[in-house]
Amino acid sequence: MISYNTKDWFTFIFRFHKADTFRTLIPLMFAIGLYSGIIGYLEVEYLKLADDSYVKNITIMHGMLGFVISLLLVFRTNTAYDRWWEGRKMWGILVNNSRNLAIKLSVILTDEKDLAYFRKLIPSYASILNKHLKDEETGKQLFDDVDLEIDHHKHKPNQVAKMLFQKINDLYDSKKITGDQLIILNEEVKSFTDICGACERIKNTPIPYSYSAFLKKFIFFYVMTLPFGYAFSLGYYVVPVVVFIFYVLASLELIAEEIEDPFGSDANDLPTHKIAENIKKHVEELI
Repeated sequence: MISYNTKDWFTFIFRFHKADTFRTLIPLMFAIGLYSGIIGYLEVEYLKLADDSYVKNITIMHGMLGFVISLLLVFRTNTAYDRWWEGRKMWGILVNNSRNLAIKLSVILTDEKDLAYFRKLIPSYASILNKHLKDEETGKQLFDDVDLEIDHHKHKPNQVAKMLFQKINDLYDSKKITGDQLIILNEEVKSFTDICGACERIKNTPIPYSYSAFLKKFIFFYVMTLPFGYAFSLGYYVVPVVVFIFYVLASLELIAEEIEDPFGSDANDLPTHKIAENIKKHVEELI
């Protein structure tokens, strides 16, 4: 995730980050500019269409469809941001629940061996969930006094959650915790799986293909018809105008595409790896 100063206007305007949509769209912008220049030349210089030509009235269509495309793009970006923000809320809940579980265990338990087990295992859930959402191989992780072996063919976060509850249940069987304490700790472990399910729902349920494909086609044909009407009134200035309109519309779609899956490795995705490291730091401080 990109860290930046929200008040630094100069940096926003004149610096082009590698994740900036401008850099991504440069080839298409050159192509659109060339296309617009050719259309302007054919209409104004080669065909010499009159000002009262019906082609000039094509701008009426753009005026009518401009409102429609703006509504579609607003819905698209809002939906994508909602997915991004929900993912951030889920990881915020994971941070708080990991702390709460560590606080309760640090007070309830007195055996250092048991505390050491949870000191390693609680942060492991966040770390493995981060890799699980990124589809990365977790591998075999060995800790002091904790043998955490992950089966690649099974759901990885579920395996860690099972280890957590198994240990808590063993503590109950050995009379180290009471039934009331078991119920309290069970709610914290249960919340881990709820968070994992919510994150998987975001990741595995993208925006419907038909909607995304239609919006891309709509933007393409809308921009490709702009030079036909505006070449009469703008001449060759139609080139920068059409390129700028394309940049604005296409950038909104690109931004939505990037943030609709907040658990990837794009520049604007959630810093889940850093959050997992913070969970590890806080748990080790508490236990």
